[in-house]
Amino acid sequence: MRLSVAVIGAGSWGTTVASIAAHNCPTVLWARDPSLAEEINTQRTNTRYLGTARIGRDLRATSSMADAVGGADVVLMGVPSHGFRATLEQVRDHIRAWVPVISLAKGLEQDSLLRMTEVVNQVLPGHPAGVLSGPNLAREIMSGFAAASVVAMEDETIVRELQAVFRSKIFRVYTSQDVVGCEVGGAMKNVIAIAAGMGDGLGVGDNTKAAVITRGLAEITRLGVAMGGLPHTFAGLAGLGDLVATCASKQSRNRCVGEQLGKGRTIDEICADMHMVAEGVKTSRVVMTLAAKYGVEMPIAREVYRVVHEGSRPSQAYRGLLRVAPGSELDPG
Repeated sequence: MRLSVAVIGAGSWGTTVASIAAHNCPTVLWARDPSLAEEINTQRTNTRYLGTARIGRDLRATSSMADAVGGADVVLMGVPSHGFRATLEQVRDHIRAWVPVISLAKGLEQDSLLRMTEVVNQVLPGHPAGVLSGPNLAREIMSGFAAASVVAMEDETIVRELQAVFRSKIFRVYTSQDVVGCEVGGAMKNVIAIAAGMGDGLGVGDNTKAAVITRGLAEITRLGVAMGGLPHTFAGLAGLGDLVATCASKQSRNRCVGEQLGKGRTIDEICADMHMVAEGVKTSRVVMTLAAKYGVEMPIAREVYRVVHEGSRPSQAYRGLLRVAPGSELDPG
């Protein structure tokens, strides 16, 4: 029996994942805006988030949460972290018992410092929670380029069933039971991508950018392991893979935010011009709180935080990184 899938959130990634799932299972995409649902159903496009990319006719969109969720066997949450809890509370009114809930978000809740699966456990206790994460640029996948990802959940039986929901000729999905590692990697890479983008804006060169990405991965791993993630997760798709794609791609919102900062624009000016969320802006604040909580040194994340939230200049940030005394590359601090 094929699973029925509900995808909540019709942004670029939510629409892309829904399009993938629709090839394998009956899938409904929930859009907050009724006009967007109408566009997807009639024009087979989502121009606001995906430009001219065509959406297959096997995907149906709706603006009714009851319609989307009521008959679903699995719910995929494709809304940003800042709206995750409120949207999940709407889902709670319609979801059937024990239906798995998979997060597509790559961020952390601001006030509580919770990962998205922890929010699911609070709002929907008893519902198995998991995450889909990896180097997945939505427009590339919609254009037919191959990609790979990881679906993580503690229950190995359920996660293998979910693997079939996402599998396609161009989208390869691996399984993991390291939910913590996959979520931390997905959230933290956005902060490091802002740092890499600042380097692009400043014109620091590829050697410097490579150093920032590599040492950024070390910071992600230190924090992730301290929070309970497994070290090998951060060398995989949800760690290194996602980090490289986000730091290198012109399509990466977080890298673009950093690049504009490096060119002298303020964070307020940049965010005012964006209609999609750059999760790293808010995540940088949460990460510094978590770093203090777990006693982890994160100099790159700290410099990003100072630029984004304290008015430091990107040039000062890069000078600050050069003042950090290097130790052994394998040093945990």
